[in-house]
Amino acid sequence: MRTSEKPAGRAPANAERPGSAGALSGPASRKLPVPPRERKPALAALAVLLILGGALATTLLVLRSGDRVSAIQIVQQVGSGQRIPATAMREVQIADTGVDFVPYAQHRSIAEGENHALVTLLPGTLLTRQMVVSTSRELGPGKAQVGLSLKPGQTPGTLIRGDRVQIIHVPGRGATAQGEVLAQNALVHQVGEGRASGQITVIVDSSVAPEIVAYASNGEIAVAELPGAR
Repeated sequence: MRTSEKPAGRAPANAERPGSAGALSGPASRKLPVPPRERKPALAALAVLLILGGALATTLLVLRSGDRVSAIQIVQQVGSGQRIPATAMREVQIADTGVDFVPYAQHRSIAEGENHALVTLLPGTLLTRQMVVSTSRELGPGKAQVGLSLKPGQTPGTLIRGDRVQIIHVPGRGATAQGEVLAQNALVHQVGEGRASGQITVIVDSSVAPEIVAYASNGEIAVAELPGAR
């Protein structure tokens, strides 16, 4: 007896075939959606401003460094209250930083006029207007210049113009009186050299000048240097 085989049924029309576009592989089917990148225009604008600001500052510094002015530099020490001689000044070129330096064009008027150092000027100092006074406060009214001739032991050997000293009365031998400070902060105006090394001129108050002169004539005066009072 003959049997006939039934043909296999057709697959449904909506069934997806392997390899077709509609079929997703395993890893691809697990990808998460990526959010769109957020733009920050404010940060971008700030970065641009910072870059421009830095460039502008650099340009200004370069331009500023090219501004040079002629100033006065002190080349030898000038004591407080002393006149500033022309030999103590020289011309230097410095950057214009806004500091009130005295222009070198005024060096002759500084040397020839009634100008004095308000403070002790050391070599290398750049002269400013605040360091100069038109009249000496030390040589003004109420002051006197007193010459002293001192022996070794009565004066330090390191005194120079512009130093500050105490002037002390030292009683002679056999005297019962104690030493007395006659001038607390006198200015050394001149110092002798060589054989005259013991001769100095000091500026003191005119009220004590006669007493100092009297004691000095008897050799009863000594001076003590005040290094911190320059």
